[in-house]
Amino acid sequence: MWELRWNNPRLHPPERRKTWLACAAHRGSLGDFLDARGFLREVVPVPGSPTLEG
Repeated sequence: MWELRWNNPRLHPPERRKTWLACAAHRGSLGDFLDARGFLREVVPVPGSPTLEG
């Protein structure tokens, strides 16, 4: 699992982070969706996640 940390700069202060969880199969599409809107701030692995290999 991956954490896609994001915020909407029009609504949230710069330090605020919202989190979407994604498996390896959906990390790219969700990241692209957020990045296209300028919302994606970082993508980090969920510690201990068994799906990081896939």
